[in-house]
Amino acid sequence: MSDFSVKPILTGDNVVLRPVTEEDAVVVAEILNDPEVLTLTGTPDGAPPLSLDHLRSWYGSRGDRTDRLDLALVDRASGEMVGELVFNEWDEPNRSCNFRTLIGPRGQNRGLGTEAIRLFLAHGFEQLGLNRISLGVFAFNPRAVRVYEKVGFVREGVEREALWHGGQWIDSLYMSVLAREWAVHRGHPNGAHSGSH
Repeated sequence: MSDFSVKPILTGDNVVLRPVTEEDAVVVAEILNDPEVLTLTGTPDGAPPLSLDHLRSWYGSRGDRTDRLDLALVDRASGEMVGELVFNEWDEPNRSCNFRTLIGPRGQNRGLGTEAIRLFLAHGFEQLGLNRISLGVFAFNPRAVRVYEKVGFVREGVEREALWHGGQWIDSLYMSVLAREWAVHRGHPNGAHSGSH
């Protein structure tokens, strides 16, 4: 089991995942300004936006971290960054970590996220030797839940009323995929597995 010190470039048919850089802060700031993104990530109403200086510092320092992996999601057609994928909360003895993703409006509804997640999970299981990759997703984001299920995440449980939003309580769903499951379906639990992805 290696740590996350190697920051790879992963290339798919329509996406490239590459290490994040300080320059990515401008795109992330734009994504984090999108009202739908703010809602689906559970950002509190009226929370002040993260400053560009803070984002530059954050993204500029990701390459030095050995306990997490932050990769930019790049649309191969346009060459532009449209989001990010992250492994964090690494539990080394148990070979598990958390997964999260942020995809802006320009990267949505074209299958880029699905392909990127499959690439990222393949790296986690096949190169990093992870046994379990888990995530949490708010119940009012069925589009994300569908994508996660499509690539092999399995619902494990519900954190009830985890978020107060828009005058109501929202549940958070827990999901995970295990190495032994990945070995069978490689991100295609419902078949239609083609190519090397």
